[in-house]
Amino acid sequence: MNKILLLEDDVSLVDGLRYSLKKNGFEVTVARTVRDALEYLTAMNRYNLLILDVTLPDGTGFEVCEKVRQQNQQMPIIFLTASDEEVNVIRGLDIGGDDYITKPFKLGELCSRIRALLRRAGVSSQEKATAIECGDIMIDFLSSRVSLKGKPLDLTSAEYRLLCLLVRNANRIVTRDVILNELWDNVENFVDDNTLSVYVRRLREKVEEDPSHPQHLITVRGFGYQWREVSA
Repeated sequence: MNKILLLEDDVSLVDGLRYSLKKNGFEVTVARTVRDALEYLTAMNRYNLLILDVTLPDGTGFEVCEKVRQQNQQMPIIFLTASDEEVNVIRGLDIGGDDYITKPFKLGELCSRIRALLRRAGVSSQEKATAIECGDIMIDFLSSRVSLKGKPLDLTSAEYRLLCLLVRNANRIVTRDVILNELWDNVENFVDDNTLSVYVRRLREKVEEDPSHPQHLITVRGFGYQWREVSA
């Protein structure tokens, strides 16, 4: 059973989260203050994932995230933020957060994101993986082939690299800067911001049934892009 440390001081929210997470097969430890969370994390290897509220009575969830990342811990971290806390979202991602979800949120969506992060954590630990399956898409790294809903996709080299990067980070935001660095290949073929927009548009035309209303390749305004896992 995967163990989650939940840092949240809202009693009504904690009760609902604890009930829902346990019902979905997770073991939950609740901390209501930063101090309590740091005490629990002295035995950090007990937990598989952290859910951190941003604002607590004695500090912020950012402090906890920073402590974890200082120890080179790769465990997934999800931030809980208010809908108007865009600055906090940026900061949370910058210091090592893996994902965020804004209040109010659906418990089913949170559980889906938790499972996706835990799956990715397991895949990333297997560096020699030859393929990845994410919902309705499958990438075979040995043959550099991609299939969506069982049908092969005809992709250019740049489109393939972009798709691999996004799918490896499914349900997470990948910033434009990270993507630009990834697409700058070994022979120094430079990809600028405008070219990236073209790649995204072309890739969207190949993976979306309706590119004007994308279900997979989502633009996260002000941040970058996100590949949303869609069930096969």
